[in-house]
Amino acid sequence: MKIALGTVQFGLNYGVANLAGRVCLEDVKNILRQAKTQRIDTLDTAIAYGGSESTLGQSDVGGWKIVTKLPGLPDGCIDVAGWVEAQIEGSLRRLGIDQLNGVLLHRPEQLLGPDGSTLFNALQRLKAQGITRKIGISIYGFEELDRLTGEMDFDLVQAPLNILDRRLVESGWAKRLKERGVELHVRSAFLQGLLLMAPDQRPTKFTRWESLWVEWERWLGKTGLTPLQACLAYPLGVTEVDKVIVGVDSFEQLKEILESAHSTLPNLPNWLSPIDPALINPSQWNQL
Repeated sequence: MKIALGTVQFGLNYGVANLAGRVCLEDVKNILRQAKTQRIDTLDTAIAYGGSESTLGQSDVGGWKIVTKLPGLPDGCIDVAGWVEAQIEGSLRRLGIDQLNGVLLHRPEQLLGPDGSTLFNALQRLKAQGITRKIGISIYGFEELDRLTGEMDFDLVQAPLNILDRRLVESGWAKRLKERGVELHVRSAFLQGLLLMAPDQRPTKFTRWESLWVEWERWLGKTGLTPLQACLAYPLGVTEVDKVIVGVDSFEQLKEILESAHSTLPNLPNWLSPIDPALINPSQWNQL
Protein backbone atom coordinates (compact mmCIF):
# COMPACT_ATOMS: atom_id res chain seq x y z
CA MET A 1 0.00 0.00 0.00
CA LYS A 2 1.46 3.31 -1.10
CA ILE A 3 -0.49 5.37 1.45
CA ALA A 4 1.08 6.12 4.84
CA LEU A 5 -0.61 7.78 7.80
CA GLY A 6 0.54 11.18 8.98
CA THR A 7 -0.07 11.67 12.69
CA VAL A 8 0.34 15.37 13.40
CA GLN A 9 -3.44 15.58 14.05
CA PHE A 10 -2.98 12.97 16.79
CA GLY A 11 -0.88 15.44 18.76
CA LEU A 12 -1.86 18.92 17.64
CA ASN A 13 -4.79 20.96 16.34
CA TYR A 14 -3.39 21.08 12.82
CA GLY A 15 -4.49 22.07 9.32
CA VAL A 16 -6.26 25.03 7.72
CA ALA A 17 -9.31 22.84 7.02
CA ASN A 18 -9.32 21.03 10.38
CA LEU A 19 -12.45 22.02 12.31
CA ALA A 20 -12.49 19.03 14.67
CA GLY A 21 -9.24 19.72 16.52
CA ARG A 22 -6.87 17.10 17.86
CA VAL A 23 -8.01 13.51 17.37
CA CYS A 24 -8.95 11.77 20.63
CA LEU A 25 -7.22 8.56 21.74
CA GLU A 26 -10.14 6.22 21.04
CA ASP A 27 -10.50 7.60 17.51
CA VAL A 28 -6.76 7.19 16.96
CA LYS A 29 -6.99 3.53 17.98
CA ASN A 30 -9.93 3.01 15.62
CA ILE A 31 -8.14 4.71 12.73
CA LEU A 32 -5.03 2.58 13.23
CA ARG A 33 -7.05 -0.61 13.57
CA GLN A 34 -8.91 0.05 10.34
CA ALA A 35 -5.82 1.25 8.49
CA LYS A 36 -4.05 -2.00 9.27
CA THR A 37 -6.86 -4.01 7.69
CA GLN A 38 -6.24 -2.02 4.48
CA ARG A 39 -2.53 -2.98 4.44
CA ILE A 40 -1.33 0.48 5.50
CA ASP A 41 1.89 -0.21 7.41
CA THR A 42 3.72 3.13 7.85
CA LEU A 43 3.21 5.96 10.35
CA ASP A 44 4.85 9.37 10.06
CA THR A 45 5.33 11.35 13.27
CA ALA A 46 7.76 13.81 14.88
CA ILE A 47 8.95 14.93 18.28
CA ALA A 48 7.56 18.38 17.41
CA TYR A 49 4.03 17.02 16.84
CA GLY A 50 2.88 17.69 20.38
CA GLY A 51 1.51 14.53 21.97
CA SER A 52 1.55 12.46 18.77
CA GLU A 53 4.26 10.01 19.82
CA SER A 54 2.67 9.49 23.25
CA THR A 55 -0.76 8.93 21.70
CA LEU A 56 0.71 6.35 19.33
CA GLY A 57 2.45 4.69 22.25
CA GLN A 58 -0.92 4.24 23.93
CA SER A 59 -2.31 2.67 20.75
CA ASP A 60 -0.10 -0.42 20.43
CA VAL A 61 1.99 0.43 17.36
CA GLY A 62 4.51 -2.39 17.75
CA GLY A 63 3.86 -3.85 14.29
CA TRP A 64 4.08 -0.56 12.40
CA LYS A 65 6.93 1.00 10.43
CA ILE A 66 7.37 4.32 12.22
CA VAL A 67 9.28 7.33 10.95
CA THR A 68 9.93 10.17 13.37
CA LYS A 69 11.80 13.45 13.08
CA LEU A 70 14.31 15.23 15.26
CA PRO A 71 13.64 18.89 16.02
CA GLY A 72 16.26 21.53 15.35
CA LEU A 73 19.52 21.18 17.23
CA PRO A 74 19.43 23.74 20.08
CA ASP A 75 21.78 26.72 19.83
CA GLY A 76 24.96 26.18 21.75
CA CYS A 77 24.51 22.43 22.10
CA ILE A 78 27.83 21.08 23.37
CA ASP A 79 27.17 17.33 23.15
CA VAL A 80 25.46 16.86 19.78
CA ALA A 81 25.70 13.06 19.80
CA GLY A 82 24.35 12.90 23.34
CA TRP A 83 21.45 15.20 22.43
CA VAL A 84 20.51 13.04 19.42
CA GLU A 85 20.69 9.87 21.51
CA ALA A 86 18.54 11.38 24.28
CA GLN A 87 15.93 12.64 21.81
CA ILE A 88 15.55 9.25 20.13
CA GLU A 89 15.52 7.41 23.45
CA GLY A 90 12.60 9.64 24.40
CA SER A 91 10.80 8.84 21.13
CA LEU A 92 11.23 5.10 21.59
CA ARG A 93 9.96 5.34 25.16
CA ARG A 94 6.91 7.38 24.19
CA LEU A 95 6.14 5.11 21.23
CA GLY A 96 6.67 1.93 23.25
CA ILE A 97 8.92 0.34 20.61
CA ASP A 98 12.58 -0.63 20.39
CA GLN A 99 13.34 0.21 16.76
CA LEU A 100 12.31 2.95 14.31
CA ASN A 101 11.97 2.52 10.58
CA GLY A 102 13.35 6.00 9.97
CA VAL A 103 14.80 9.05 11.72
CA LEU A 104 14.67 12.31 9.77
CA LEU A 105 15.94 15.79 10.49
CA HIS A 106 13.22 18.45 10.65
CA ARG A 107 15.86 21.13 10.01
CA PRO A 108 18.29 19.53 7.57
CA GLU A 109 19.97 22.87 6.82
CA GLN A 110 21.80 22.37 10.13
CA LEU A 111 23.85 19.70 8.37
CA LEU A 112 25.58 22.57 6.55
CA GLY A 113 26.41 24.36 9.79
CA PRO A 114 29.39 23.99 12.13
CA ASP A 115 27.85 20.93 13.84
CA GLY A 116 26.74 19.32 10.57
CA SER A 117 29.25 16.49 10.36
CA THR A 118 28.79 15.63 14.05
CA LEU A 119 25.02 15.60 13.60
CA PHE A 120 25.23 13.35 10.56
CA ASN A 121 27.64 10.99 12.31
CA ALA A 122 25.18 10.74 15.21
CA LEU A 123 22.45 9.71 12.77
CA GLN A 124 24.73 7.13 11.21
CA ARG A 125 25.46 5.75 14.67
CA LEU A 126 21.73 5.26 15.31
CA LYS A 127 21.55 3.19 12.14
CA ALA A 128 24.72 1.21 12.91
CA GLN A 129 23.32 0.35 16.36
CA GLY A 130 20.04 -0.85 14.85
CA ILE A 131 18.02 1.83 16.61
CA THR A 132 16.68 2.90 13.22
CA ARG A 133 16.70 1.17 9.86
CA LYS A 134 17.01 4.39 7.85
CA ILE A 135 18.17 7.98 8.24
CA GLY A 136 17.24 11.00 6.19
CA ILE A 137 15.82 14.49 5.93
CA SER A 138 12.46 16.24 5.72
CA ILE A 139 12.63 19.17 3.31
CA TYR A 140 10.38 22.05 2.26
CA GLY A 141 11.74 22.57 -1.24
CA PHE A 142 13.85 20.61 -3.72
CA GLU A 143 16.51 23.36 -3.55
CA GLU A 144 17.62 21.88 -0.23
CA LEU A 145 18.56 18.69 -2.06
CA ASP A 146 20.93 20.63 -4.31
CA ARG A 147 22.92 21.68 -1.24
CA LEU A 148 22.69 18.52 0.86
CA THR A 149 22.87 15.37 -1.24
CA GLY A 150 26.36 16.06 -2.54
CA GLU A 151 27.67 16.14 1.01
CA MET A 152 25.92 13.16 2.63
CA ASP A 153 24.06 9.99 1.73
CA PHE A 154 20.49 9.49 2.92
CA ASP A 155 18.23 6.46 2.91
CA LEU A 156 14.96 8.40 3.07
CA VAL A 157 13.77 11.83 1.96
CA GLN A 158 10.41 13.37 2.78
CA ALA A 159 9.23 16.30 0.67
CA PRO A 160 6.06 18.17 -0.31
CA LEU A 161 4.36 17.12 -3.54
CA ASN A 162 0.86 17.80 -4.77
CA ILE A 163 -1.06 18.59 -7.92
CA LEU A 164 -0.40 22.29 -7.34
CA ASP A 165 3.25 21.96 -6.30
CA ARG A 166 4.96 19.61 -8.74
CA ARG A 167 8.47 21.01 -8.37
CA LEU A 168 10.00 17.83 -6.97
CA VAL A 169 9.08 15.96 -10.16
CA GLU A 170 9.59 18.78 -12.66
CA SER A 171 13.05 19.58 -11.26
CA GLY A 172 14.11 16.00 -11.92
CA TRP A 173 14.88 15.38 -8.26
CA ALA A 174 12.28 12.63 -7.78
CA LYS A 175 13.94 10.65 -10.56
CA ARG A 176 17.45 11.33 -9.24
CA LEU A 177 16.53 10.16 -5.76
CA LYS A 178 15.10 6.94 -7.15
CA GLU A 179 18.24 6.35 -9.23
CA ARG A 180 20.31 6.73 -6.05
CA GLY A 181 18.19 4.17 -4.22
CA VAL A 182 16.69 6.74 -1.85
CA GLU A 183 13.20 6.02 -0.50
CA LEU A 184 10.85 8.93 -1.20
CA HIS A 185 7.91 9.85 1.03
CA VAL A 186 5.76 12.82 0.01
CA ARG A 187 3.41 14.94 2.09
CA SER A 188 1.00 17.86 1.57
CA ALA A 189 -1.09 16.01 -1.01
CA PHE A 190 -4.06 18.15 0.09
CA LEU A 191 -2.01 21.23 1.05
CA GLN A 192 -3.35 21.00 4.64
CA GLY A 193 -6.83 20.50 3.20
CA LEU A 194 -6.84 23.77 1.24
CA LEU A 195 -7.19 21.94 -2.09
CA LEU A 196 -10.22 20.05 -0.80
CA MET A 197 -12.17 23.10 0.37
CA ALA A 198 -15.20 24.42 -1.46
CA PRO A 199 -14.82 27.99 -2.75
CA ASP A 200 -17.16 29.38 -0.08
CA GLN A 201 -15.16 27.63 2.68
CA ARG A 202 -11.73 28.81 1.58
CA PRO A 203 -10.27 31.48 3.91
CA THR A 204 -10.43 34.95 2.40
CA LYS A 205 -6.65 35.41 2.57
CA PHE A 206 -6.37 32.94 -0.31
CA THR A 207 -8.56 34.99 -2.67
CA ARG A 208 -5.46 36.77 -3.99
CA TRP A 209 -4.97 33.61 -6.11
CA GLU A 210 -8.50 33.71 -7.49
CA SER A 211 -7.42 33.06 -11.10
CA LEU A 212 -5.76 29.82 -9.98
CA TRP A 213 -8.87 28.67 -8.11
CA VAL A 214 -11.02 29.42 -11.15
CA GLU A 215 -8.76 27.20 -13.29
CA TRP A 216 -8.81 24.49 -10.59
CA GLU A 217 -12.62 24.42 -10.51
CA ARG A 218 -12.83 24.50 -14.32
CA TRP A 219 -10.41 21.61 -14.65
CA LEU A 220 -12.22 19.53 -12.02
CA GLY A 221 -15.50 20.10 -13.85
CA LYS A 222 -13.94 19.07 -17.15
CA THR A 223 -12.40 15.85 -15.79
CA GLY A 224 -15.31 14.87 -13.56
CA LEU A 225 -12.94 14.21 -10.68
CA THR A 226 -13.59 15.24 -7.11
CA PRO A 227 -10.86 17.33 -5.44
CA LEU A 228 -9.97 14.33 -3.26
CA GLN A 229 -9.63 11.99 -6.24
CA ALA A 230 -7.47 14.47 -8.11
CA CYS A 231 -5.24 15.26 -5.13
CA LEU A 232 -4.57 11.58 -4.49
CA ALA A 233 -4.22 10.51 -8.10
CA TYR A 234 -1.29 12.81 -8.82
CA PRO A 235 1.25 11.74 -6.15
CA LEU A 236 0.09 8.12 -6.17
CA GLY A 237 0.72 8.08 -9.92
CA VAL A 238 4.32 9.29 -9.63
CA THR A 239 6.36 6.10 -9.98
CA GLU A 240 9.31 7.43 -7.98
CA VAL A 241 7.14 7.98 -4.89
CA ASP A 242 7.23 5.17 -2.33
CA LYS A 243 4.74 6.57 0.21
CA VAL A 244 2.09 9.31 0.11
CA ILE A 245 1.54 10.55 3.65
CA VAL A 246 -2.03 11.58 4.44
CA GLY A 247 -3.42 12.88 7.70
CA VAL A 248 -6.94 12.04 8.85
CA ASP A 249 -9.21 13.24 11.65
CA SER A 250 -11.50 10.20 11.67
CA PHE A 251 -12.03 6.71 10.31
CA GLU A 252 -14.65 8.14 7.95
CA GLN A 253 -12.00 10.36 6.38
CA LEU A 254 -9.63 7.42 6.02
CA LYS A 255 -12.36 5.36 4.38
CA GLU A 256 -13.12 8.18 1.94
CA ILE A 257 -9.44 8.51 1.08
CA LEU A 258 -9.06 4.80 0.42
CA GLU A 259 -12.18 4.76 -1.76
CA SER A 260 -10.82 7.72 -3.77
CA ALA A 261 -7.29 6.38 -4.18
CA HIS A 262 -7.89 4.46 -7.41
CA SER A 263 -8.53 7.33 -9.83
CA THR A 264 -6.25 8.25 -12.71
CA LEU A 265 -5.60 11.67 -14.16
CA PRO A 266 -6.51 12.18 -17.82
CA ASN A 267 -4.27 15.26 -17.82
CA LEU A 268 -2.91 17.88 -15.44
CA PRO A 269 -4.36 21.34 -14.86
CA ASN A 270 -2.56 24.19 -16.62
CA TRP A 271 -2.10 26.81 -13.93
CA LEU A 272 -2.42 30.34 -15.28
CA SER A 273 0.81 31.66 -13.75
CA PRO A 274 3.91 30.42 -11.90
CA ILE A 275 2.91 29.16 -8.47
CA ASP A 276 3.56 31.70 -5.72
CA PRO A 277 5.85 30.23 -3.02
CA ALA A 278 3.66 31.93 -0.42
CA LEU A 279 0.77 29.69 -1.47
CA ILE A 280 2.53 26.33 -1.57
CA ASN A 281 4.48 26.78 1.67
CA PRO A 282 2.04 26.63 4.62
CA SER A 283 4.71 27.97 6.96
CA GLN A 284 4.21 31.35 5.25
CA TRP A 285 0.41 31.41 5.59
CA ASN A 286 0.45 33.26 8.91
CA GLN A 287 2.05 36.19 7.08
CA LEU A 288 -0.73 36.49 4.50
